[in-house]
Order: sequence, then C-alpha cells, then structure tokens
Amino acid sequence: MAKSNPLQWLNVMLSEPFYLFHSFLFFSYLVVRQWATEFLSPQLSSHLLHREIQAILALFTLATVKLIKAETWEAFIADTFLYAKGFLIMVALVLDYHLAYWYLLGLSVVSILTRQPAFSGLGNSTRLTPLQLEVLLTEGNTSRFWLVEFRTLWSSKCIRTSRILADLSITYSNNSLSFGMVDLGLFPNAAEKFGISLGVTHGQLPTYILFDKAIEIARYPEVDFESKASASTITKGLLARHFELDRRLIEYVSGN
Repeated sequence: MAKSNPLQWLNVMLSEPFYLFHSFLFFSYLVVRQWATEFLSPQLSSHLLHREIQAILALFTLATVKLIKAETWEAFIADTFLYAKGFLIMVALVLDYHLAYWYLLGLSVVSILTRQPAFSGLGNSTRLTPLQLEVLLTEGNTSRFWLVEFRTLWSSKCIRTSRILADLSITYSNNSLSFGMVDLGLFPNAAEKFGISLGVTHGQLPTYILFDKAIEIARYPEVDFESKASASTITKGLLARHFELDRRLIEYVSGN
C-alpha cells in the first residue's frame, strides 16, 4: 500500500466532513458507555464487556488483513469504517435497541450527506477537460501515448482507486507516455463520446483508456456486447500488465 504522510492524513481527518462526522459517531459510544455504566446490572455489564472485546478483536483482525491487502489508503479506510459501523450497531444492541436504531439512523444520514474524498495528489498526471484531452490527442505535440482515467467522485470504487493513476504516473511517465484524468461527474457528455456507461450496475467506473495519438488501442475494464464490464479488483500491477507499461518504458529507455 502506498505510503502517506501521517500529518497530512491527520489534517484530512480533521477537515473532511466524511471522516469528522464518522469519527464523532464512533467515539460518542465511549460517552454513552460511561453514562450507561451507572444503570447496568452486573450481569448485563459483564455481557456487554464480553461483546465489546469480541468486537474490538474482530475489527482489529479485519483491519490488519485489509491493511496488508489494500492497494490504497482510501480503500483501507473505507473498509475499516464499514466494519466499524457494523460492530458499533451490534454492541449498541446489547445496551438498548433504541440506541442501535439511533446509531443506524445517524450513520445512514452521515453516509448520505458526506462522501469519502478522493486522493488529491496528481503525481505526474494531469486533470483534463474533454476539450483539452481532444486537443492533446489530435495535435500530438506532447507525447505519443496517453493513459487516461475516466472517473466520477460519486462512485465509491473511483474513490478507492483514485491514488493508483498518480502512483503509476510517477513510475512510468516519460516523453512518450503521459497520464491524464477526466472527471465524468463534471463532464457527463464525455462518457457517451468515449463509450463509458455511468450506470453503477455496468461496472465501467473507473475506465482506463490508452490512446496512441487519437486512436484508442486498449481499455480497462473491457466491455462485452451487452455493455457490461467484467473486471477484477483494480491494482497498479493489473493496470501495468494490461497496458504493458513495463514494456513501453523499456522501449522508451532503449530508444525503440
């Protein structure tokens, strides 16, 4: 998983509503727990403590597994928050089902009103409008190849993978290969132009297209005749293999 500056992450956690409100709800349980202690019977208090320990151990185990497997910090945080919500509601049910309902309502409202922010770094990639992309592809005065990511900020999958293009651009960008990103949320008409479905069920977000000047030569995920994409979990390694980035870098270095 990509490294990140702890101070930068702390600043994001304190400034982004998504993280701030979720953290507030999670830590509010400590206040509720302390208040409820005065009214719990010894038997219920012991049962609640047992459930809390189980929840903490399970969350720690799942978070550790995700930390090892997750490709990006955005994916790790999203998965950990999802598990934490489930464990919070489960433990709250032991205290009182009304409390669990309130937590469920609060978490639902926060999830609807706030969205996890995408990775803000660009690496060596460039944010493009469809017009800018068209000019770069047709004039061809920057680089021969362009690998472009088409994403939307309302897609959780796009958020989880938002760091990958920037990381790839740092490793593979050169005078022959450039990297760009187009936000289909801002320019939805570009989706039809490049044959990308914005439907969640079609699984085409994000879509990566490799252009040789103005000609598309490869795409991921690939689309079948029913306009549905069959894609594995997007990783840097998968995209590097699919678009043969190592071969292209070697050819550029060797002058071929």
